[in-house]
Amino acid sequence: MYYMPLMNNDIKVAPSILAADFVRLADAIQSAETAGADYIHVDIMDGHFVPNISIGPLVVKAVRRVTQLPLDVHLMISDPMRYVPVFADAGADGLTVHVESTPHLYRVVQQIRDSGVRPGVSLNPATPAVAISEVLDAVDLVLVMTVDPGFGGQVFNERMLRKIARVREMLDSAGSGADLEVDGGIGPRTAESAAAAGATVLVAGTYIFRASGGIAAGIDAIREAGHRGQNARFENRQKKAPVCRELL
Repeated sequence: MYYMPLMNNDIKVAPSILAADFVRLADAIQSAETAGADYIHVDIMDGHFVPNISIGPLVVKAVRRVTQLPLDVHLMISDPMRYVPVFADAGADGLTVHVESTPHLYRVVQQIRDSGVRPGVSLNPATPAVAISEVLDAVDLVLVMTVDPGFGGQVFNERMLRKIARVREMLDSAGSGADLEVDGGIGPRTAESAAAAGATVLVAGTYIFRASGGIAAGIDAIREAGHRGQNARFENRQKKAPVCRELL
């Protein structure tokens, strides 16, 4: 088991192996690690919760053997409680479950933590931010989907920037150190926008693994764009901060 640190102020990049060449999956993952990726993002799809089937615990176990990076495993599946122990045993360092996938979200989050894994929750585009309000104190990561989950290579939904900003406000108000992750249609332009709205982890698949300049160039471009967005956010907050004047 590899430790996933709690949020700091830096931008993290999590390449999604859904877009990698599965014939050379180990090489792609090791290239991403060498290039400075922070996490490896693994999308699990069951063909039921989402209209596609991707990979299962055997692939997660194989990925665990070829990288020292934390495995950020995104469970886009029905009945996640049934599979949490399986993916925890396979080597996941973080397990993110969808609010929409279970009527017992808090119980699943506790199950993940009890399994020794970092718990996260995810919101589909049509699900309001308020849906996670009762578990903010129990999670280490919130994932805002900027596309409907199920397929890679989709276009970023710009309307989700308001939700990212709202979740950022909720986390800050709660004093939470949870990471705010964004997944779906992430390239340099959208990475900058997402970070400016408050995201701290940027998931990118197609842009990184199919970058014309190679995986390292893709990761660098996403991180640099994220830093630009984060700097813009901090500058904007400073402009809005009240000015304290000495009393004469």
